[in-house]
Amino acid sequence: METSQLPHLDEHTTAIAAGVDDVWPVLIETLDRTFSRPHVTGYARAVRCADHTASGPRPLAEGSTIPGFRVAAAAPGSELVLEGRHHFSTYFLIFRLEQVDAGRSLLRAESRAAFPGVAGGLYRLLVVGTGGHVVGIRRLLSAIASRSEARARM
Repeated sequence: METSQLPHLDEHTTAIAAGVDDVWPVLIETLDRTFSRPHVTGYARAVRCADHTASGPRPLAEGSTIPGFRVAAAAPGSELVLEGRHHFSTYFLIFRLEQVDAGRSLLRAESRAAFPGVAGGLYRLLVVGTGGHVVGIRRLLSAIASRSEARARM
């Protein structure tokens, strides 16, 4: 499925005081570590995610999986496209990384999702309507920024 086939949900951007060469590996490591935690794996199983275990090449590359997602595309230093589906939703989480200038970059996280049927609508209310999705994405971007900046200072 093409990312453009799903409705745009939201987009969040963070400025990072580190170049893309420092941010990219941290993005990959943080996603792999965050989504492979036991509670995330349990959640992925509970909602019947198509991909509920970590598998494939490491570091993350096209075809790798983490609970809830499959890497649909990876252009190191530029873009990472994660796709997923479960009983209540089909979705994409797209990370775009761009160099602003020497030692500064922007990281964008775009979410696209469809929530079919009554159950999907209720799930959307639970996850998106409560603000939980926004909190999770912002926390993820903040962690990536902090770790990238620490790596750049080394």
